[in-house]
Amino acid sequence: MSPSGIAFDHRRVQTAVIDNKNSDHPVILPMAAHELDMWRKAHPNYTYWCGIQLGGCGGELSDRRYTQKVCHFAHHPSAPVCHRTANGESSADHLFIKRGVQRLLKKQKVPGNVNTRNLGTGPGDAVDVHLPGSRRRLRFQLSSLDHRAWRRAADDLTDGSEDLDWIFGPNTPVSREFAGRHGFTLRVRCETVGGERRVHIGAETRDRTVLWTPLEDCKLTPTGLSTPHVEKIRLSLPRPKLPSFPLLGGLVFAIVPKAKVPTPSPFSAKDRRLVVADFKPADSPIVRALLSLPGDTDVPPAEHVYRIPESARMLVTDDGRGWAVEANRYVRLNAHEAQRTGLWSPPPRSQADNAPTSTPVPPARKSPEPQPARALAPPQAPAAAPKAVRTQAELVSEFRKALTDTARRRATTTWDALTRRIGPEVSLLTEGERIALLVAVDSPLWENVPVLSALISHGDGPLPYLGDVLAQLGVQHAKGSSRLKKWAAVEVERAHAAYGQPSQAMKPRLNLSPAPKVQVAQVLHKWLNPQIPAPKRRVVPTVTKRTDARISELITELRELHPNLSKPVRKRANKAILGGSVWLGELPILGSPKRTVAAGQTRAQHLRSLEDALSVARKDITTAQHHKSQEQEQPPPAPAEPKETVPAQVPSAPKAPSGTLYERLSRQLINAATQGRTIPLLNLEGGPTLPDETLRWLLTSIDRNASPDAPLLSALVTAPDGGPVLFFRQILKEVGLALPETDGWLTVVWRREQQRAHAAYANPPRELLPRLTPPA
Repeated sequence: MSPSGIAFDHRRVQTAVIDNKNSDHPVILPMAAHELDMWRKAHPNYTYWCGIQLGGCGGELSDRRYTQKVCHFAHHPSAPVCHRTANGESSADHLFIKRGVQRLLKKQKVPGNVNTRNLGTGPGDAVDVHLPGSRRRLRFQLSSLDHRAWRRAADDLTDGSEDLDWIFGPNTPVSREFAGRHGFTLRVRCETVGGERRVHIGAETRDRTVLWTPLEDCKLTPTGLSTPHVEKIRLSLPRPKLPSFPLLGGLVFAIVPKAKVPTPSPFSAKDRRLVVADFKPADSPIVRALLSLPGDTDVPPAEHVYRIPESARMLVTDDGRGWAVEANRYVRLNAHEAQRTGLWSPPPRSQADNAPTSTPVPPARKSPEPQPARALAPPQAPAAAPKAVRTQAELVSEFRKALTDTARRRATTTWDALTRRIGPEVSLLTEGERIALLVAVDSPLWENVPVLSALISHGDGPLPYLGDVLAQLGVQHAKGSSRLKKWAAVEVERAHAAYGQPSQAMKPRLNLSPAPKVQVAQVLHKWLNPQIPAPKRRVVPTVTKRTDARISELITELRELHPNLSKPVRKRANKAILGGSVWLGELPILGSPKRTVAAGQTRAQHLRSLEDALSVARKDITTAQHHKSQEQEQPPPAPAEPKETVPAQVPSAPKAPSGTLYERLSRQLINAATQGRTIPLLNLEGGPTLPDETLRWLLTSIDRNASPDAPLLSALVTAPDGGPVLFFRQILKEVGLALPETDGWLTVVWRREQQRAHAAYANPPRELLPRLTPPA
């Protein structure tokens, strides 16, 4: 106790808010005693709070003055239990940034809104600035963020209608990717000056050099937040290159002469020229896209078809909504090869063209002399715009939607019906292209997802090439199977059950494995001795893969306890684990009598066997732990000889001065309840050394031995993050209480049991609040 009678507080809080718990006015307490004296004289009427916007409890704080260590804020003894994890100087940076931006907006007379954001780790994850006048947003990203999370946040913030600028904190990995794309990125940091944190904006280049500028010296322009260093970097940077991917395999194209290149285009470059072309990738439909060629070449004639032999790359935009092909050289195809691509056909009444084999055609260089202008053809009425050719991804998406709708109606379809719905180009696909398309529709193959290709019928059966589709999907023995028609019928029923309204449980997928051949000796025996029945072969049952969360959970718990069990209990656990694993299909039967019996039992029988084995295992471990503690506490026998004997040590039981571990743990929890506090898991008796399973059973035993309405003392134990321990839900289950449905409600139940424990052991005891979770 301090001289003033206030209990010493170990939580060294450096930041707080002023006036009330909901305030966004942050302050940092000076660490030196003389600075704190000056601060108190300058601000005699300030009250300090563990602010909600700091992630605090909302309780009032007092400033503590020390000369031998740093000064800090401390909670009042009447303050609620505080689980705030960030207490240092940087814990209020988001509020200092918010206030600094508000001052900058007011100084430059720019209308805007500034708000802090909690993205899952605390209220200081981000600061958002909305500038409606310039249709722009700023995001100060202070918490860690990977590339995919950054993409999702960018889409959620702007929805494509506004521009967005990012200013990253010190520990954001995506900032390097940002600098690589744009040549620079904006950073933010805060420096302590007295009771303030001054905000600085940095411009980081690709070599990771950062040039800092105070926030008050920055400008808010129509192009975003700017510093003097940013303007210099922008002027010196070349235009960033678009992301690209190498294209492998054969890629042929034909120029579309009358198609116009959209302007402006993200694929435009100073030393390149863009043209529109029809592309035919290998094993894929024809698609129209942009072709980027070297800028010092003429456009190749549209009367021919060309192949890109090497160095082709696909350019993509950052938003993934556009792509183009970049090529530096191409090869002209002869008439026979061009006709096979589908991009060219010979003109009518033409002689057969015995063209030579494909020869490389270097791009024709532009002639420096001016060329005479050609006469323009008379204007004609504009033709109707051709329907855009779908890409492979679009076709796959439309096929999935059409087949899913068919399954929802509990019907089947045909390829002609799909052609009428999706488009005529579907009917032009070759058999190989159809197989590749259906493989993409049903990839990847899952046991609990029906194969939609089975819904496409042909005559009175499935598609004739369905076996090829299934073989590429990984279905064993599908190609050439005599049972494929029956397999497709079962798969149609599975699709109707999965997608129908209402949905139903699916039957297992039909196994296409060939039936075992009849033994020759068995046939001869029946033929030679028709009156004597042939000996019956014992049929070994087969078990398909099953998914059962409860049985899997019981098996996992038994396996965790297995090393600490006594021999008879371990034998019983082995039998229960074996039976449950066979029933789930995780172990083959292999003719074993035990496994054969287990495969024929019901789920209820395996569930009862596992639960009984687990109950016996828990009692066995509790008894063994109790005996070990008692053996450790017994004094060593008096030595019979002058030589001193050393008693054997039990490695799993922690040393203690007196009393069993169960009793010491009970006393520690009751003392914590009497003082109205909690106990961190690492400060618990045996917490640093005992496994979680043993601690859980000790805490469960303490709560189970109390009266039914007694508070759960195990709720006084806190995890390192300040919340309930990971096994608190299991404790509720084992003492016979209903389990909360969500983690949020579990925390509410946990806090209520803390309040009940503090009230029950208070001096004098207070009235107990009702329990929030009923008996199971």
